[in-house]
Amino acid sequence: LQLQHSGRYRCKGRVDYWGWAQSALVTVTVHGVTLSRVSLWAQPPGGQVALGEHQVLRCVVDMGIGPLSFTWQWEGSGALLGTGSCLEVHHVGDNDSGHYRCQVSDRDSVAESDPLNVTVL
Repeated sequence: LQLQHSGRYRCKGRVDYWGWAQSALVTVTVHGVTLSRVSLWAQPPGGQVALGEHQVLRCVVDMGIGPLSFTWQWEGSGALLGTGSCLEVHHVGDNDSGHYRCQVSDRDSVAESDPLNVTVL
């Protein structure tokens, strides 16, 4: 269900060879679910990655109604790093160390993960 499915509904059906019957109207209200428990997972685990290696960060949402939009930020900068549920950094360099966050939004709410500290070894 989506929020726009709220409305008044009835069913109608054939009750015998010649007749039709219909139910009374009922009101259906779809309520939104607030986004919650946004967390980050890293591969390799723990946010520690060797210089030159590949780092994958995944943003996980425990509750929310789709469609979901993702944005990635680094160290609070205004630069947009990505818009998918995963952020991949190929050939990690010294300048890639720092705190990464994921922000998730749906039609009704916005939630943000705690920062994940990525350390380049």
